[in-house]
Amino acid sequence: MSLPIRRPGRALALLRARTRATENISDPLWPMRLASDLRELDADWRESAAMCADAAWTARATGNSVLVLLHPGQVTIAEPDPVTARTYRHLYLSALRYDLRCATLHSVAERLLERDRQSLDCYSRALYAFSLLGQSRPEGLAVMDEVLDEAGDHAKTLHALLHGLWLGLDLDQGAQRLLDLSTRPPFDSGTDPIVAFRRAGALRRLGRYDASLAAIDRALDLLPPGDTAVHADLVRERSLTATARDLHHHSLIPGGTPT
Repeated sequence: MSLPIRRPGRALALLRARTRATENISDPLWPMRLASDLRELDADWRESAAMCADAAWTARATGNSVLVLLHPGQVTIAEPDPVTARTYRHLYLSALRYDLRCATLHSVAERLLERDRQSLDCYSRALYAFSLLGQSRPEGLAVMDEVLDEAGDHAKTLHALLHGLWLGLDLDQGAQRLLDLSTRPPFDSGTDPIVAFRRAGALRRLGRYDASLAAIDRALDLLPPGDTAVHADLVRERSLTATARDLHHHSLIPGGTPT
């Protein structure tokens, strides 16, 4: 699928819109202003997803969750302006994902699909897949495969799918699918700490404990300084993997207690 040709200076305009949203994140009108900026720029779904995912995360981290500012009706009604509708949808569904509210995200996404399945963009469908995968529903794998056919190397979309595979349990080859996805562009550079974190969880589930610990240590090394919340998640994963490895080794020792 060919991408639209963008005029010079567009990246700077998008950066300014992102900065305007996150600098005023305590103002309850910031989602409306972000929608206005994206509408003025005629943003496509890729640009909207990248900006809205980051804005929703920043709002959550600062105690200003978009879930308090928007309500499901604003997300599921047919807005006359498609860019505004997509902005609110990306913000709200992303916020539900970050709060791990899989059942609620699933319900909202189903209402959107019932209204107009054909017009739902790739990132929104990735969030729908996340809601299914996070609930360990096998039909999420089929939705994920459909999204992958369109997503290309769009990082925010692929992150949503990785997150769902990481959260889900007993999915068919779920851990191996996660590992395969984690080496797909743009993740093949090996410089994303969140991807390394997800890989560590998959490797642990596959019983590859030393590789899992190596992935966690790489994630810790790649994590930006001061990111205490993600750092705590990485430390917990490392402790869990180390414990699982010790139990496994103990079970192999003659006279040890089977696990």
